[in-house]
Amino acid sequence: MTTTPGVVRTAQVLGRPFSVGDLVVPNRIVMAPLTRYFSPGGVPGDDVAQYYARRAAAEVGLIITEGTLVQHASSGTSERVPRFWGGEALAGWRNVVSAVHQAGGKIIPQLWHVGSTRTEGAGPISTAPPVGPSGLALDGVPHGIALSAADIDDVIGSFATAAAAAQDLGFDGLELHGAHGYLVDQFLWERTNRRTDAYGGDLASRVRFAAEVVEAVRAAVTPGFPIFFRLSQWKSGQFDARIAHTPTELEAILAPLADAGVDVFHASTRRYWLPEFEGSDLNLAGWAKKLTGKASVTVGSVGLDKEFAGPDGRPTKSAVADIAELLDRAERDEFDLVAVGRALIADPEWARKAFAGRLNDADPYDAALLESLY
Repeated sequence: MTTTPGVVRTAQVLGRPFSVGDLVVPNRIVMAPLTRYFSPGGVPGDDVAQYYARRAAAEVGLIITEGTLVQHASSGTSERVPRFWGGEALAGWRNVVSAVHQAGGKIIPQLWHVGSTRTEGAGPISTAPPVGPSGLALDGVPHGIALSAADIDDVIGSFATAAAAAQDLGFDGLELHGAHGYLVDQFLWERTNRRTDAYGGDLASRVRFAAEVVEAVRAAVTPGFPIFFRLSQWKSGQFDARIAHTPTELEAILAPLADAGVDVFHASTRRYWLPEFEGSDLNLAGWAKKLTGKASVTVGSVGLDKEFAGPDGRPTKSAVADIAELLDRAERDEFDLVAVGRALIADPEWARKAFAGRLNDADPYDAALLESLY
């Protein structure tokens, strides 16, 4: 069988191994974190383990799990979202790690606190109120309560405890969810952070909470255990939001996080091919790498012909799109890893088909697929 130039190029560009700290990934394709609501009582079961293992077995180099909640009364919104504390839930995660490793993959958990996006009195997971830096929803309307200094220490401690558990369970690293308008991101964004103490005000102050989370997590794990940090400009339902309007402002946010111990920046955009700032073709992941010298992950409609759309943040359907521009950018080392989300929901074999030059055979995305776990 003759190998086409496209197959050779995909293998050369995305088939290269990647290493950071003690983590060695066989290729550059990452499964993006996607909340699936299939963990009753917050406990990931065998179906969750096989869901991730299926993609690892089909040549996804690194799995980033769906957001998993740190131990805090206000951290989550649903009892069907997995949690990262308690014997039963942690045993479930150990099973997930084992399944992915047996399939030949690597896996890291995404540690998450939703902050003030939590519904008031959301029970049954907890009746605690939503919390945030200033008790404000993403639209600036009062919602929940502002964290006290003692509360901040408690939340930081919960991230550190979860990080230690991640390493103990055999994960290959971890990711901190600092994007999309959730708690860490709420501290970074001036609309949701109106504090007048050391955690609010200018950029240097607004990044302090995130940096302290990173520092605590870094201290809780070994030096070679890599820390990924997911960031975004856009927020849920606030697609035009920006935490940085210029490269200088972005550097003011990212440099303290890099100094605190972040190894890889995972830059979430809705369309990976769009430039982040005027005067340069670099996307957000490209800027993160340029400004910090750290590795970066790009994500945003990879392999699909539509971006997120509609009030729920996703279109009903999306056809398969080629990845020629993605390969161009990866070939220039604009970023190091490529996260694939909805395309991997639609087709667990997406990575294998990409390496084989068979993306034309990939299954198209349909939001109806979210109703089941496969």
